[in-house]
Amino acid sequence: MKALFKNTVIIIFGSVVLYACGHEKQKNTPKPEPEPVQKVQPVATTGTYKKGDHVPSETVCMVNNAYMGKKQMEVPHGGKMYYGCCEMCVEKIPNDPSVREAVDPLTGKKVDKANAYIVMVSDEGEVAYFENEENYKQFLAQNS
Repeated sequence: MKALFKNTVIIIFGSVVLYACGHEKQKNTPKPEPEPVQKVQPVATTGTYKKGDHVPSETVCMVNNAYMGKKQMEVPHGGKMYYGCCEMCVEKIPNDPSVREAVDPLTGKKVDKANAYIVMVSDEGEVAYFENEENYKQFLAQNS
């Protein structure tokens, strides 16, 4: 039953990422040449980082809350730097305040993703945002 739940969560998470990054807003002016569409998925932990590791913010799509394994597109907003994996994410970050915030799992406080201590929390690349490293260490101690 546990495996079924885990697989279901993985499928849903993957579907959301693929849907969000694969659908761009239509523009009124036609482009002379179509740009190639790149399907972006979170990176499984075959690379440098694994579940429980702190990951650099520039490697995280802050809209999909996923470690992507490489530097993402920079989105400056309000004097801070956010990151997105596709044009839809780049457009959404400055226009939707909810994607720039997360909730610290330890304290329940809102955290600005640009200033957060980001940790990979699943083998599929899902991340969580902590106010600081100390909060993450306390969270680990309480949940181990």
